[in-house]
Parts: sequence; structure tokens; C-alpha cells
Amino acid sequence: MTPSMKSSATKIVALIALIGLALVPVIGSRAMVQDLFMVLTMLVLALNWNMLAGFAGLVSVGQQAFVGIGAYGMFAAVILWGLDPLIGIVVGGIVAMALSIPVAFFAFRLNGAYFAIGTWVASETVRLLVAQWKALGGGTGTSLPKGTTKDMFGVDVIKDLIDGSSSAAADALTYWLALALAAATLLAGYMFLRSRMGLGLQAIRDNAEAAKSVGVDPTRLKALVFVLCAFGTGICGALLFIQITRVTPDAAFSVVDWTAFVIFITVIGGIGTLPGPIVGVIVFYALQRTLADYGTVYLIVLGLIGISVMLFARKGLWGMFSARTGIDLLSLRHPAPRRP
Repeated sequence: MTPSMKSSATKIVALIALIGLALVPVIGSRAMVQDLFMVLTMLVLALNWNMLAGFAGLVSVGQQAFVGIGAYGMFAAVILWGLDPLIGIVVGGIVAMALSIPVAFFAFRLNGAYFAIGTWVASETVRLLVAQWKALGGGTGTSLPKGTTKDMFGVDVIKDLIDGSSSAAADALTYWLALALAAATLLAGYMFLRSRMGLGLQAIRDNAEAAKSVGVDPTRLKALVFVLCAFGTGICGALLFIQITRVTPDAAFSVVDWTAFVIFITVIGGIGTLPGPIVGVIVFYALQRTLADYGTVYLIVLGLIGISVMLFARKGLWGMFSARTGIDLLSLRHPAPRRP
């Protein structure tokens, strides 16, 4: 099969999968919609973290800061300013992007493990500051006003479309937004990494000094990626807590839920590859459904699987599959220039 045929086949499969997922609220149960919503939002978080760690070499363990501030930005827009939650999602993304600028200013002065620790410290600092925000419940948090999600723009139309309740329509709306966000994040990441800036970013990851010698500015390019990933993570955080409807500092800035699990998803799937987070989130969801009732055993199994993959399949499950089969979906390789 020629490269062009492989590309066409990949596009057809992706389109069929996208259509199938889009039809879930119409043909599936509400429980399925809610489960897949969480899968899609975790995928968005994993894609953003993978862009940072896998392609920019920025191993952050403080991404929960942008999830949390995105959620609080959305709650502030709804409760304090009376805006529609859908507008609040955009507000959450903008607030997260604004927060990333001072975080980057300090964290970019650190390298390696110190950078990772610095982002975690920054996240904890933001969590403690938000816990003092009395207008949004302080340390105990707050909930969206009753009926807010049912009154979102488009809920009435979706209610008639799926012939269900307002609550089911609200779930369907947030699900479709999560699906659109996941598709847009994946497509934007692919296009960016195939661009000149994306090539520069990967060159920095592989050899920063060599990249500098050909005119690539590592600090500027990494800062751009950091800010854009914060924006995507903040939007995802706002969307997550629309569905949850209640926010607290501990839940919004949870390092386990929004960073540790995301790292697990990316590492077992294949860090530094675009299909890796997709594979990782499917495996994570399957394990969660199978082992969630076993308490701490669930976390132990996740840890053992993560260690095993890092020891025996360092490129992740997708990397191992791709190496053995030769299948390379969403390839970032550029063809060699033709000789004249």
C-alpha cells in the first residue's frame, strides 16, 4: 500500500470513528455518554501533556493548576458575572493561559527534575490562593446555581433531537463539546508538529544546541507551546466541571486525577507519539471499569502496568505495536527531498 493510500485509509477510519462517537448521545445510554465524556476529556489532557513532555521536553507535574484555574474561571463567569457556562469555558481557557505566563517565567529558569518540581509547587500555590476566594466558597468550594446546565445555550434544541430530559440534553451537549475539543486538539497537534515550528520543537527536544545552531529559539518556542497547552488544558478543566457541577480546591487541583493519571495514560500509550495517548486512554478506561471496585488493588495494578511498560516497552504500547507491524498512523516523518 502506497503512502497516499495509507493516508486516505487513515482519514476514512478516523471519519467513521468520529461519526460513530458523535451518534452516541442519540443511540446510546446516558451512562455511556457520561463515561465517554470522561474518556474524551482525559484524552484532551493527555494530548496536551504529551505535547509538553513528549515533544517539547517539558515534564510538568503541575498541569492540574490549569485544570483547576480553568474550572474556577468558568464558575466565576457563571456565578459572579452571570454568563452562560459555554462562554465560561472560553473564559476558563483564557484565565489558564494568563496564569501560564508567570508560571513559565519562573519555571523556565529551572531544568529537568527541578522544572517538574517547580510546576508542582506553582500548582500548590495557586490552589492555596484559590482556597481563599470567599466569593466561590473558599476552601469548601461551591456549586453551579440550580438549573444552570439545563439552561445552557442549545440544550432545548438537543432535548428535542434526542427526545430526552434536559439533564440528558446537557450531558449530550458537554459530550459533543468534549468530542470536538479532542478532535481539534489532535488535529491541531498534528498540523503544528508537521509545520516548521513543530520540526524546530522536535529538534530542540533531541538536541537543543544543534537546534540553536540552525536558528531555532528554544525558549520562545517552548514558551509558546507551554502557553497554548495551558489554554487547552484550562478549557478542558472548565468543561469537566460543567459536567461535575461542583468545584472545590482539592478536586479542581488534584494532582492524582489531572496529572498522575494523565502521565500514566501518555506513558503506557507511547509518549512522543500522537496515537499513544489514544491507546493509553482506552487501556486506562478498560482498567478503570474492570478494577475500580477493588479499591487500592486498582492503583497497585496501574502502577505495576506502568512500571512494566517503562521497562519492557519504552516507546509505549503504540510504539511496540508500530515497530512490530510497521503501521505508523499520524506519522510525523517528512519524506526525503527528491533529487533533481
